Amino acid sequence: VPANVTVITAEQIEQSPAQNVPELLRGVSGILVNDISGNGRTYTVDLRGFGETASLNTLLLVDGRRINQADLSGVDWTLIPKDRVARIEIVRGGRGSVLYGDNATGGVINIITKKGTPELTGAANVLAGSYQTFQSGGSVSGTARGLSIAVNGNYRSSDGYRDNSDTLARDAGASLEYEASEQLFLRFSGGYHKDDASMPGGLFKSALDSGVSRKSTTTPDDFADTKDWYLQGGLQYYLTGNSYLDLDLSKRNREAQFNYFSSYGNYTGDTEIDTKAISPQLVLNESLFGYETRGILGFDYEKNDEDIRNESSFSTASYDMSKESYGYFAHVDVALTENFSASGGFRYDRAEFDFKWVDAGSSYAKTIDEDLYTLGLNYRLLGNSSAYASYAKSFRNPVIDEFFNFYFNTVNDRLKAQASDDFEAGVKIRLESGLSLDLNLFRVVTEDEIFYNPLTGANENLDGDGIRQGVELSASQDIHDVLFSGSYTYRHTDIDGGQYDGKDLPNVPRHQFTVGAQKTFHDRVRLVLDGVYVGKRRYISDFDNDLGHQDDYFYLAGKLAYLLERGSIYLAVNNILDQEYEEYGVDYGAEYLYPSPEINFVAGVDLRF
Repeated sequence: VPANVTVITAEQIEQSPAQNVPELLRGVSGILVNDISGNGRTYTVDLRGFGETASLNTLLLVDGRRINQADLSGVDWTLIPKDRVARIEIVRGGRGSVLYGDNATGGVINIITKKGTPELTGAANVLAGSYQTFQSGGSVSGTARGLSIAVNGNYRSSDGYRDNSDTLARDAGASLEYEASEQLFLRFSGGYHKDDASMPGGLFKSALDSGVSRKSTTTPDDFADTKDWYLQGGLQYYLTGNSYLDLDLSKRNREAQFNYFSSYGNYTGDTEIDTKAISPQLVLNESLFGYETRGILGFDYEKNDEDIRNESSFSTASYDMSKESYGYFAHVDVALTENFSASGGFRYDRAEFDFKWVDAGSSYAKTIDEDLYTLGLNYRLLGNSSAYASYAKSFRNPVIDEFFNFYFNTVNDRLKAQASDDFEAGVKIRLESGLSLDLNLFRVVTEDEIFYNPLTGANENLDGDGIRQGVELSASQDIHDVLFSGSYTYRHTDIDGGQYDGKDLPNVPRHQFTVGAQKTFHDRVRLVLDGVYVGKRRYISDFDNDLGHQDDYFYLAGKLAYLLERGSIYLAVNNILDQEYEEYGVDYGAEYLYPSPEINFVAGVDLRF
């Protein structure tokens, strides 16, 4: 693939000290992870420096199913427990927009879940640690007479580092695959997630400097509770040994209740989003005109219906909103020679929005059309090394409630879609000595970028272009039975033109690096250390660059495990150096910080049988 691609394998997931998917992504080159509340409930995961809108510009898929919601909640990273993950595929840049459409401007993260194993197997885990944290889970999988099944459940509770930061989450999931014949394969999966989370909010830097406890909160009544379930089914019908028809259907329902207090006022909300989607595809893996060719021709349809009941300090209103989207796409990859391949694709995307103000009996409709395309070249060097270059045009539509002002219960019908031009080139080096080295250069130019304007309390389009360019470098090497890994990311992001001309984009560090080391002693004791440095960055919403920079920090985590015949016993330590830092900060008229946890521990047991 002519892009900067990373795969996190099942072995790496098992060895990592991370307790959830966003923590797994911390050590990946070019990805910035923010745990906003410090309780593992609310994360932003940023590819390519989109800052405060990262969750709307990074597309998350689970087994190819879109997880990004059609509203401002974006991605709920708690939906997929780490224990259910088989591997994670990360494709940076906008190339995924042709295949997947909206939200893929910064990149695509595809989580592949565990499937049924050839033989009946089971797994169980339990952990406990700081802040009254407790987690337990289990799974069973197997295959019989062409039917494979995997079932899992998970429970987690924690008081959290700060006051009013307790969480309680419950998950259940199942995956089935059936080989009906040599040509026909059927699949079905489903999941249920429920969580209750208290939200501690932020603290002014001036208050922290005066001695206010980092654990305290000024929003003791804030909360966000969600209930989410989905059903997904599909089939593959093979026309030849390598080419097939693929059909995927899914339905999802998400309910959320929340209460939020700020200096602008107080509001409570009750929302429900119902999503239906269908995606038929024709996948060709054939020799055409003497060239090995992989082609995909497909259609996506998705319908989102959202009901909003909102009560703010200014007004109360009920809205019925919907987004209906259609995408037609084609993509082809042709091996022109043994070492040289070219790829290209096109997508037409149409989104129809409808807003109904129930109380007033009024309505409004809006339609947005986008044409997308991508081109790429890939040249294989010695062994598994390669060089590549690509261009992609990507986009992001406004989500449903970006049109909606929660404080004043009004609709901004002037909001437009944003569009990006993405250029990148790089090399991937894989040597027999075990050295792995990736170098990528990128430049992303975004027009009509959607952002929240705190001066108007509305989402608007920037009148200048967002410019993001930089370097992503990662490497790993085994030296004397110690696996060393590391990465460095340089980002230069600013605004070209308009009222913020020359200003830095908020919440994007210019410098970031990761380090890692892993060693196994006597085949039984394994030690893993992972560290990440995040440089200084502007505060969220500080487009005027008036507040200076949020402090940099270095976060180090480790895991010591004793390996059993079928499992492990482990101790994981987060923030080993006990740094006093904040991952997230907002321009709230002054520096408004979300304190991150001190040093903390979890101990657990994983068993397989």
